[in-house]
Order: sequence, then structure tokens, then C-alpha cells
Amino acid sequence: MKSVHVITGRGLPLKRSDVDTDQIIPAEWLKRVERTGFEKGLFATWRDDRQFVMNDARYAGASIIVAGPAFGVGSSREHAVWAIQQAGFDAVIAPSFSDIFRNNCTKNGLVPVEVPEATVHRIWEAIDADPNVEITIDMTRLTVEVPAVGIVESFPIDAQTQHRFLNGLDDIGITLTHAGKIDAYEATRPAWLG
Repeated sequence: MKSVHVITGRGLPLKRSDVDTDQIIPAEWLKRVERTGFEKGLFATWRDDRQFVMNDARYAGASIIVAGPAFGVGSSREHAVWAIQQAGFDAVIAPSFSDIFRNNCTKNGLVPVEVPEATVHRIWEAIDADPNVEITIDMTRLTVEVPAVGIVESFPIDAQTQHRFLNGLDDIGITLTHAGKIDAYEATRPAWLG
């Protein structure tokens, strides 16, 4: 996992609530054996509609999804996080996330930014006025900012998860921070325990 200190980019205004993981990445994509290529399945059903926001050239290259409440509800599938990341997104801003989706985000390096619904609407308005408006997410200060329109909003992330992002630690990386203690324990372990 790469470390995340500051994300600066443009937003994709996904003006939908209750976006479930099957809408993020349909079930037929879960049969893949490799962990690449999921970006092609991101919102696959919706992308068939030419009016869908991801098909709008104004938002090409956006790196932050700005969505409605209850993003990532439904079944647990890391594939949803992988699809979002592989499509070039580094963060999702929403008023709420399902707990399972949020957990999958934090373990895979996708930043879930939870802010009040009124703030999401203000960000949507800023993007509608200027699709190139810059959004900044600061993982040290735990803030999301849209300087052009004066938005500065803090968001909650527990200290342990913040530490993960700032240091680029997935579960294996966290385990490896204890390598010295593990080695010391193994050196004192009786041989008959194998």
C-alpha cells in the first residue's frame, strides 16, 4: 500500500445514494483470478447509459468520487475498492459508507472521506460550476478542502487508520513492523514446537 499524505484532484459528482457493491462492480467480475483489469467493470451497468457521469468528458481524469449517502452498501467485496482504484480514483467523499466497504477501503489504500451531506452538496455545486475545481484531502490534518469556494471540512478517521495511510501500511506491513519481536520470540521457542 502506498502512503497517503495529501490527495489533490478533481471530483466526479456521483449524485446517487445507496450505491451498492454490485453496482460498483457487478458479480460477473468476481470470477477473475487476477487482481487487475477491474476498472473496466466499474459501474459497468450504468456506463451503458451515455448520460452517466463517467461518460461525460468534463470529468475525465477525475481522481475523487463525490457520492451521496450510504456508499458501498451490500456484500463485502474488495473488488469494488480495486475497481475504483484501478479506474484512477484515490478517494471517495460521501456522507456515509457501509462499515464493510469502509474497512475494505482502509486496508487497500482508498481513502473514505465522510462529511455532512450539506458539504457534499456544496462540493457538487462547485464541480457543476467548474469541473476543473480542485479538491484537497489532507490525511495529516484530516480535512477536505475546496479552496476556490471556501470549503474546509474535517472528517473522522481513527488514529490507527490514519497511521496506516500516512505510513502506507496494509495488514502485512503492520505485521512486519513487529518483525524484531517475532524473531526474538521464535529464537526462544522450544524446538519441539517446530
